[in-house]
Amino acid sequence: MSPTAVFPASTVLGYPRIGPRRELKRALESYWAGRSTRAELDRVGAELRERTWRRLAELGLDGLPSNTFSLYDHVLDTAVLLGAVPKRYRDAADPYFAMARGTEELAPLRMTKWFDTNYHYIVPEIGPETVFELDAAKPLGEVREARALGYETRPVVVGPVTFLLLGGALDRLDDVLGPYEELLAALAAEGVAWVQLDEPALVGDRTPEELDAVRRAYERLGAVTARPALLVAAPYGDLGEALPVLAGTPVEAVGLDLVRGGVPAVDLTSKTVVAGVVSGRDVWRTSQERALAALAAVRASRVTVSTSCSLLHVPYTLAAEPGLDPALKERLAFAEEKVAEVVALAAADRPAAGRIPEVSVPPAAPVALEERGPYAVRAAAQLTLPPLPTTTIGSFPQTGELRAARAAVLAGTLPQADYEQRVEAEIERVIRLQERLGLDVLVHGEPERNDMVQYFAEHLDGFAVTGNGWVQSYGSRCTRPPILHGDVARPAPITVRWATYAQSLTDRPVKGMLTGPVTIVAWSFVRDDLPLRDVVFQVADAIRDEVRDLEAAGVRIIQVDEPALRELLPLRRAAQSDYLEWAVAAYRRATSGASDHTQIHTHLCYSDADQILAAIDGLDADVTTIESARSGGRILGSVPGFGRGLGPGVYDIHSPRVPAVDEVEALLRRTVEALPVERVWVNPDCGLKTRTYEEVEASLTNVITATRRLRAEL
Repeated sequence: MSPTAVFPASTVLGYPRIGPRRELKRALESYWAGRSTRAELDRVGAELRERTWRRLAELGLDGLPSNTFSLYDHVLDTAVLLGAVPKRYRDAADPYFAMARGTEELAPLRMTKWFDTNYHYIVPEIGPETVFELDAAKPLGEVREARALGYETRPVVVGPVTFLLLGGALDRLDDVLGPYEELLAALAAEGVAWVQLDEPALVGDRTPEELDAVRRAYERLGAVTARPALLVAAPYGDLGEALPVLAGTPVEAVGLDLVRGGVPAVDLTSKTVVAGVVSGRDVWRTSQERALAALAAVRASRVTVSTSCSLLHVPYTLAAEPGLDPALKERLAFAEEKVAEVVALAAADRPAAGRIPEVSVPPAAPVALEERGPYAVRAAAQLTLPPLPTTTIGSFPQTGELRAARAAVLAGTLPQADYEQRVEAEIERVIRLQERLGLDVLVHGEPERNDMVQYFAEHLDGFAVTGNGWVQSYGSRCTRPPILHGDVARPAPITVRWATYAQSLTDRPVKGMLTGPVTIVAWSFVRDDLPLRDVVFQVADAIRDEVRDLEAAGVRIIQVDEPALRELLPLRRAAQSDYLEWAVAAYRRATSGASDHTQIHTHLCYSDADQILAAIDGLDADVTTIESARSGGRILGSVPGFGRGLGPGVYDIHSPRVPAVDEVEALLRRTVEALPVERVWVNPDCGLKTRTYEEVEASLTNVITATRRLRAEL
């Protein structure tokens, strides 16, 4: 018999987990550094979970989720839950963090972006030899924790189809469903009424075979005799052709993203619909009129109010932002405020079904590519460098002293002039280190920057920045996305002073470092009253002004990073070509002011860039550096036809491990087999901001040694 539990009137699909003051970040980094024990780390986790459940209950939320907390990543948690731990990690001192971060002996698992968000997940490694065995300690433990506090919760787990698609192993569906069945039985024995299985992969284009896997999975799980009721949630878009498939299975509830997807025409009168009418992806207040109209339009046996996706992607609360302009603050809602909106919508009288009010957005600007000279002409005019030129991506370690000095300036306890002297001293330290190591193209290390997007937002009109608006990117890494609320303009040069100072210290070329327009917009919370491409073009114009000023100041190499290019790619193929067309046009608009003598670099990382290599080629950058080490060089299978300089990374900076010389050399040899050697650059996967100087010096020493070995053969 299927369960008959009634779903609560209001809920959220997930909640931030890093802590309002980044308590988890500090606890993790203390544990990793050996300053605290695993028991102390687990205690911080328990405190954060308790605080979340208490706060959600105080706000009046009916349905509380559990198992949304993670010490690193919820996909990695699911791999552990299902026993998908590769054998090589099982004897590590802490297998979980060995998979996430690696050890001196073991490289970590691959990491990439979670659908079209800036959250990074650990990619499951699933092979024919993987034996799936349930380890339900975490979800069961959190149910018991919450119950001891007086709260009944709904465990949240990544669903079987999404988990296997992320791991490239949908052929293992029958094998993995056994542990899911056991999990449902264990939760039922624990007295759990509902379980949430997240299937965001279903909002993308799915083949008939994949849709059949959805049907088979949920018919089999729905047939479990003793189980909780099943909510299958599909955030980040429209379920499309997967919705009637799910509707035909015994699941009791379907979670729909009604912010990014439309109200379905499918009759769901036999189901509960958990209607995501409050956006979990932005920080703007919800239009109650539109939300209530959407709720009224859904045909279902019961309609519950929810967020469109987990609130993992937004900061905790506006209460921590006294410095924001009150007029702007009136337009905003962070996680706590969004929960309050959900609760209020659940209590509001719903109108009769009618037309959902449309949002008025003006038409988008036309797309036009802007041209520099042909690559061959540019290459001949640019700097002459040795074969396999070495460089880094931009940032060097941000020391505690630098962060403290920046905080002291904001607090008014350190004069600006003193702070700038410290920045100059750090730049000189970085330049001297690179000279000593033997790098060919240097960077100034970005000591003046708190973040590659926020720094520019602080110097551009149209942006606001928060004091505590932290959002988890991966593990202990957090960002504070700026709020892009108005027209963008650049009132004055931003980076010229630091780039020219760095260049004055050395005879070697120093790159000017800029963040690209797509990335600045992707990693901000963006106004919704203009087409996204128009906003990106405004930012592109500001970056073009900066490119011109750097060039006028004598900077011969300028890097304009676009790590978010793949991230904004729509999940549905039908919309992808239009996006790539204007995203490429925006980049070329930003860099078109440079002369043929100026070498333009770009950088992409941790985002399955091999899927959009044609668009990356279309950026027309003279040199592209790209993540490759963490993913085991998978990009190399796609690059033989790449027409300009390319630097597939040889050092994974998201792990503390130092790559061995032979390891780097092997990856370099694979690279020169795939590309003409005269176009190959040598570089890390990403910036070095999160690493220590000790790790950086040891790793770059090995990178340079491996490069010199290979150069000696050329």
